[in-house]
Amino acid sequence: MSTGPLRAPWTGPLGLYHPGTSPLHRARAGLKLAILALFTLAVALAHGPRSALVALGIALLLQLVSRVPWHRTTRGLLPTLVVAAMIGAYQWWARGWATAVEVSVNLVALVLISTLLTATTRADALLDVLARIARPLRHVGLSPEVFGLTVGLFLRTIPVLVRTTSETRDAARARGLERHPRAVLVPAAVRMVAHARATGDALAARGLGED
Repeated sequence: MSTGPLRAPWTGPLGLYHPGTSPLHRARAGLKLAILALFTLAVALAHGPRSALVALGIALLLQLVSRVPWHRTTRGLLPTLVVAAMIGAYQWWARGWATAVEVSVNLVALVLISTLLTATTRADALLDVLARIARPLRHVGLSPEVFGLTVGLFLRTIPVLVRTTSETRDAARARGLERHPRAVLVPAAVRMVAHARATGDALAARGLGED
């Protein structure tokens, strides 16, 4: 018996890629990372609600240029909007409306433009760029390939953590224990440790990390 449409789980930063032919899709991954770094620096240096609104306008314009469906980006933005609203409310109470608008809008703009980066860039292209950037680390004994792999594993762990927590919360709710933090935290922690051990065993089986 059908219970309605199933919602695909959020797959994290590396699972948001949406194929396309827009200028953002065709741009090099390294160039997009550099633009993201400059955009972040500009947001950090600029002050005032007007500059924050300009940053958000730029992010929204890039969203239109990318032609990525809105549901692809807004889905990951929902938790950010909640956090931004909470931070904005506190800043309004502590420092006034101007600071509240600046901080909350800047946060949304940065998350939106970062989401667009992953929505228009393949994960392997991003990790290749990170590995090239990390080449100087060879001088301190760290392999750039291992660095890129570590970043990739970290980002891929985010959706696993989200899914595990959601499934554990649903199981606790089914037993009437949704108000007991231990009923969620302990099983979720055990499952994440098991996932980490399985990932480590898989890496060891492939000889990764060995001299």
